[in-house]
Amino acid sequence: MNISILDDFHDTLRTLPCYAKLSGHNVKIWNDHTKDVDTLAERLKDTEVLVLIRERTPVREALLKRLPKLKIISQRGSFPHIDVEACTRHGVIVSSGQHPGQPSYATAELAWALILMSFRELPKQMASLHAGKWQSGVGTTVRGRTLGIYAYGRIGGVVADFGKAFGMKVKVWGREGSMTRAKADGYSPARSREAFFEECDVISLHMPLIAATRNIITAEDLARMKPTSLIVNTSRFGLIDPDVLLQALRAGRPGRAALDVFPEEPMTDPRHPLLTMENVIGTPHIGYVERDAYEAAFSDVFEQIVAYAAGKPVSVVNPEVLGKNAA
Repeated sequence: MNISILDDFHDTLRTLPCYAKLSGHNVKIWNDHTKDVDTLAERLKDTEVLVLIRERTPVREALLKRLPKLKIISQRGSFPHIDVEACTRHGVIVSSGQHPGQPSYATAELAWALILMSFRELPKQMASLHAGKWQSGVGTTVRGRTLGIYAYGRIGGVVADFGKAFGMKVKVWGREGSMTRAKADGYSPARSREAFFEECDVISLHMPLIAATRNIITAEDLARMKPTSLIVNTSRFGLIDPDVLLQALRAGRPGRAALDVFPEEPMTDPRHPLLTMENVIGTPHIGYVERDAYEAAFSDVFEQIVAYAAGKPVSVVNPEVLGKNAA
């Protein structure tokens, strides 16, 4: 089969042990990024199997109707970037394993790294050292402060445990299921949503971006945060409206933000306010970009392709297309 892999920025996938699962197939890997439909249609015109790396490239009707040979899209995780209904109309299987019960330790580690980087002012200290100026200021410890976990799921639970290990008090907010899981693990829900934002020194967001969570963090929420507090987002940027976040940071509540996600990705404009504000630190959506995490994820993605080739597709999001499509 002709397999195309998009957005493998560092040409990493062919170096993973699981890549051997694609042996015998014709594989083309693209290392750059484009959302231009004309460019993608030309690149993918002979593609039968399309491998996506998370949500880097959207696949909508405009592209699908120009890919008559496409039979299956294989990826892992949520799929807001894929028009599943359009895939079904065009007879394209969407296989996407959801890996239930498996936390992304890599993302949790990055969230914690961003917290420590912000509190100890590491980017500024490092820049000062490289400029020959030695120390640039005085940081703050996290010990004894309050960590707020918004949405206590697989990743939020790991970050909560990190906070506890570092001597922080942990408070949780979210839907009823979140609160129930947190209480079962020994963590206290906040007294109210208002108290959560007012009392926490760090608030870390850990929820998917769906219709119910888009812009879930409001201007009023942010205005309640302390001038010394930090908001951390390693989930999806759409949880907060970009203008709302910028206005809040300019007003000094919260005092800081640490981001692994941005309004547009890839974020390549160095003049964007979120990349120029002194009270924001950021990383280029690397929460899941870690070798062990890649091996685990793409072992599943490639196994989905093997299963399809054997005539037994798995993790099918749109089962109604089965029978219309055979390897």
